[in-house]
Amino acid sequence: MADSLSDANRIYDAGDYEKAAKLYSTLAKDGNAEAQYNLGMMHRAGRGVPHDYNEARKWYRLAAEQGNSLAQFNLGWMYASGKGVPQDYVQSHMWFNIAIANAGSEAKKEFIVDRDSIAKSMTADQIAKAQERSKKCTAKKFKGC
Repeated sequence: MADSLSDANRIYDAGDYEKAAKLYSTLAKDGNAEAQYNLGMMHRAGRGVPHDYNEARKWYRLAAEQGNSLAQFNLGWMYASGKGVPQDYVQSHMWFNIAIANAGSEAKKEFIVDRDSIAKSMTADQIAKAQERSKKCTAKKFKGC
């Protein structure tokens, strides 16, 4: 499966987005979290597939449930901006917290900036609620969050 993912990444990088989307789709349906994340990005941008925030959310969520921090971050972004979901800063902050906990050091720094930016628009109670939700979500291994 790694070779297929490498092939899809190479084809994407070459600019053949429709072909890459087909390859990612097959891998994503088989549960490959990176392919799910990539397919979410493609739907969000309308690159090789129709622009569709609902599809992006679906693929991000599947990847996020497998611990993909980029997908978790992008779910946070969707809730912050109200793209494909109702705007919800508590849910956004929750996903940003989860992404931060799962990210490498460089990504973590960027994720913290976005989380803290959202926090400026939240009350202390909302932040506490988001933190509690992120603990519960993590305990459930990101399922049903």
